[in-house]
Amino acid sequence: MTTTHPAPIVSKGPAEDPFPLIGNDAVVFAVGNARQAMHFYRSAFNMRVTAYSGPETGVADSLSYVLESNEVRIVVTSAIRQDTERGAWLTDHVVRHGDGVTDIALTVPDAFAAYRYAVGQGAHGLAEPYTLEDDFGKVTLARVAAYGDTVHTFVDRSRYSGPYLPGYVAYEGSSGCRTEEDLFQAIDHVVGNVSLGEMNSWIDFYKRTMGFSQIQEFTDQDISTEFSSLMSKALADGSNKVKFNVSEPAPGQHKSQIDEYLDFYGGPGVQHIALATDDIVATVRSMQAAGVQFLKTPGSYYDKLADRVGQMRFSIDELRELNILADRDEDGYLLQIFTAPVQDRPTVFYEIIERHGCKGFGNGNFQALFEAIEREQALRGNL
Repeated sequence: MTTTHPAPIVSKGPAEDPFPLIGNDAVVFAVGNARQAMHFYRSAFNMRVTAYSGPETGVADSLSYVLESNEVRIVVTSAIRQDTERGAWLTDHVVRHGDGVTDIALTVPDAFAAYRYAVGQGAHGLAEPYTLEDDFGKVTLARVAAYGDTVHTFVDRSRYSGPYLPGYVAYEGSSGCRTEEDLFQAIDHVVGNVSLGEMNSWIDFYKRTMGFSQIQEFTDQDISTEFSSLMSKALADGSNKVKFNVSEPAPGQHKSQIDEYLDFYGGPGVQHIALATDDIVATVRSMQAAGVQFLKTPGSYYDKLADRVGQMRFSIDELRELNILADRDEDGYLLQIFTAPVQDRPTVFYEIIERHGCKGFGNGNFQALFEAIEREQALRGNL
């Protein structure tokens, strides 16, 4: 098996970066029941509910809840009427995809400049820059299309001090968190699945329209079993704050995990979101106590882990007990684990990751992860 090492990541200064990003703004979901989805993230992920919009705030066709954990922001939205354009669109999205990501929103210093640059480089514009305003100030937004039905909203909130966006109010109910401490610090990366033959065009899209650089590649020689395989490439923006991966299936004897996702999601979309934590053992224990299910790793994986990865902050026994994976590159090591799908369809799941210098994505673990997902596929009868 060959291993493709991460390319050196070199931060660009503001003058060098054609598309400056401040960071991830929010991951926005369309869901069948926003109130129940909010409760899941609040209880299982220990996230704080910070904002709300709905009929009480003047939005007649949908409900939205905003959940946060340090820099992580997840928004869940569902339709409550179908006789409006937005209500019909939300309903149709859930019917076609199940609960899924509609928007990977990005915080930018200037939404006008971001939109102008992206569209000028070939992005399909969906909403020219517009400004929302309330007593807390102004937010400027613009929107472009990405893979499938996914979009990117460019958000300039530099003149806003409200809870999320105009039209939202601070959530007045109980936060519902099981502990006072946030489990997550930031969104580490977001992974999208596209159809066979489409990966390189979307990698080019992010390079061309948003100034991203490719930092890693996995081929079907790196990630495969006798039944299936996949290919994946990773990108980072000029500040290294935002990282995207794009994956596609590779031809094989059976369906790969990407094929299964595409079948059940109804096309390309976000496969998983990686959440950074500074204590993966405590985080996994907390999530397990709340009922979150994680993928299992064979015990043999841990037999040679110490030789492969070396000294880590947690013992091999702790990692084995919790099914946490580990990997090391020339810059340090990382710890990671993956949840089972968090909705009925085998589509969206989460990665929990703790980095100690390592800039890669767990090269040495891709095979173990692929095999773990393949075992779950077999149980579902989808391999």
